[in-house]
Amino acid sequence: MRYSLGLPVHQVDPVEEWCTAAAISAMARAAETAGMEAVNVTDHPIPDAKWLGRGGHHTLDPFVALTVAAVATERVRLQTNLVILAYRNPFLSAKAVATLDAVSGGRVIVGTGAGYLRSEFDALGVEFDERNDLTDEAIDAMTLAWSGEPFSFQGNHFTAENSVALPRPVQRPRPPIWIGGNSNRAIRRAVERADGWLPMPSPAGATKLLRTPPLETVDDLRSRITYLRAHCEKTGRTEPVDIVFMPIGVDMFRDTLPEAAPLIDHVHELAEVGVTALSITLPAPSRAAWLEAVDWFGREIAPHT
Repeated sequence: MRYSLGLPVHQVDPVEEWCTAAAISAMARAAETAGMEAVNVTDHPIPDAKWLGRGGHHTLDPFVALTVAAVATERVRLQTNLVILAYRNPFLSAKAVATLDAVSGGRVIVGTGAGYLRSEFDALGVEFDERNDLTDEAIDAMTLAWSGEPFSFQGNHFTAENSVALPRPVQRPRPPIWIGGNSNRAIRRAVERADGWLPMPSPAGATKLLRTPPLETVDDLRSRITYLRAHCEKTGRTEPVDIVFMPIGVDMFRDTLPEAAPLIDHVHELAEVGVTALSITLPAPSRAAWLEAVDWFGREIAPHT
């Protein structure tokens, strides 16, 4: 099993514990040493106080944080999890991704989703109800920009005429794109426009807040994968789609590490239904404890999965 490890840069208080260049560098190097395929960071540029009070979180700018991680490492991949493309003009996003891919030697994975926090869209001046269309448009526009050739594109709110964007990403034809979300539309987006799908465990009670269907059991996940495979067949897609899941018990909402044996069994169960990689976070009260947890995972979990 391949793993993408969340860097806890959503813990912005105290900044010096988690969010300095030295802290990010140490954590990224630990992930690389432990055999992680990737490190990832989330994206919340301007959350509202009500959401933060209900368990939401801040975070660093994803491209800045991943650039620091890139400089500190040699192999580990750099994943946005999830950057909300609808927040931004797609050509600014394309430039940020291409720059990070160039300076890292071709290690970027673009994890993206439509987004769900209406107040953040309002604060950024983006129409919330357009978020799905804007996400599809952004992927199409970014792919053209990454070609390095002159192109024209008419967007909903912009026009590019005979435009060129250099440098190209190192990865050809583009960095892999993974689509987050449990909905049918997210799955169709992954099949039709991307390289992977990033479902997440989601209780039924959180459907209204997260604006994504519940996914509470492995059977729920199996059903969603069946839909994905059916859509691949319907559209004629033959290339494999990465399925990157967040296992229950190793996510950013837990405050203790799971026991090794049940987690190993759960990973094997997920692999059997078609999961190809796992996105994990490791809870810890301090950076020193987090580094120990990464070492534990690299010794006790990864070699057995």
